[in-house]
Amino acid sequence: MKKPLLPDRHPNPDFFVCDVLDAVPKDDMASMEHPIFSLSTKPDTRILQYEHNGNRVEITPSVKGLATIHDKDVLIYCISQLIAKINRDEQPTRTVRLKAYDLLVSTNRETSGRGYELLKCAFERLRGTSITTDVLTNGERVVSGFGLIDAWEIRVKDPQTTRMVEIEVTLSKWMFNAILGKEVLTISRDYFRLRKPLERRVYEIARKHCGQQKEWSISLLNLQKKCGSKGDIREFRRMARDLAQHDHLPDYSVQFNDDKDTITFYNRETMPINSTETSDFPALNPDIYATAKIVAPGYDVYYLEKEWQGFWVESGKPELKSPDAAFIGFCKRRYEKRPNP
Repeated sequence: MKKPLLPDRHPNPDFFVCDVLDAVPKDDMASMEHPIFSLSTKPDTRILQYEHNGNRVEITPSVKGLATIHDKDVLIYCISQLIAKINRDEQPTRTVRLKAYDLLVSTNRETSGRGYELLKCAFERLRGTSITTDVLTNGERVVSGFGLIDAWEIRVKDPQTTRMVEIEVTLSKWMFNAILGKEVLTISRDYFRLRKPLERRVYEIARKHCGQQKEWSISLLNLQKKCGSKGDIREFRRMARDLAQHDHLPDYSVQFNDDKDTITFYNRETMPINSTETSDFPALNPDIYATAKIVAPGYDVYYLEKEWQGFWVESGKPELKSPDAAFIGFCKRRYEKRPNP
C-alpha cells in the first residue's frame, strides 16, 4: 500500500538553489476558492462549469486536456518568486525567468528525464486551458476569458538529452493582477508531498477557509462541490474517512462526523500568524465574499477583509453578533466614502 505522503525527494537541496527555496510557497486565493484545475490523473477533455452566488465559471481544455492540480505547481512556484521580489522592493513583471531544476526541486518533483518531460506537458496544458467568467458587478454582467498562462518558452542546452535549462513563463493578466494585489496565501511546503489530487484540493480549501481559525466545518456535499469532484458521494465520503484516519494533511487535522455528514478541520498551529490574521478572529461565511464584491465593486475584497481585521484588533476585539453583517457594513462604508478605489 502506498504511503499517503510522497517522500521528501530533496531533503538536502543544493546550496545554489537555497535562495530560491527561501521563497515561501504562495497560492492565489481565486483558484483556491474555485475548482479550476482537473483532479484527474488521466487526460481530461471535459468542459467544466461552476456556478456560485450567480457567478459562472467555465473551464475549457485544449486537445491535450485540462490543466491538472499537479500542473498548478508551476503557478505556485511563479507566484512565490514574484511575491518574494515584491517583498524585496523589486519590480515584478508578468514574464518570469526561472531554471527548470530549481522549479523541480522546490516543488518536490523528480529531476530525472521523466520529471523534465512531465514539466513540459504541464506547460502545454496550462497554456491550452482557458477560463470564461460571467460575473455580475454593479448591476452589469461582465463576460471575460483568459488562459492560465499566456506563453512559455524552454531553452535546451544539450539537444541530445533534451533536458531543459532555462524557462520563461508569461502569466495571464488575471494571475499577475492577483499577485500585485497580494491576493495570495502562504501554503505548507508539504503540500507538494500530497500524493492524491483530491487531497491537494481539500488542503487548499482548508487553508483558504479555516486559515488561522481554531476549527472550521463544512458539509460533505458542499466540500465535494468546492473540490469540483464529480464522482459518487459515497466514494467522496470514503475519501473523507481515509483522510481523517491517516491525519496527514499539512497544517490541519481532519475529523469526519458520520452522523451529520460533515468534515471539520482543526488548526495544527503550524502556519505563521501575522498581526491581523489571528486564531480568535471571527469566522466569515465563505459565501460572503461574493456579496462584498457587489456592495464594494472594484475593490479587492480580500484586502478589505485584512483592513477590517486590523480595525477589529485595534478596537479591542469586540464581540460581534454577526461577523458577516459587520464585514459587509465595513465594505459598504468604504465604498460610500470612496467609490473609486
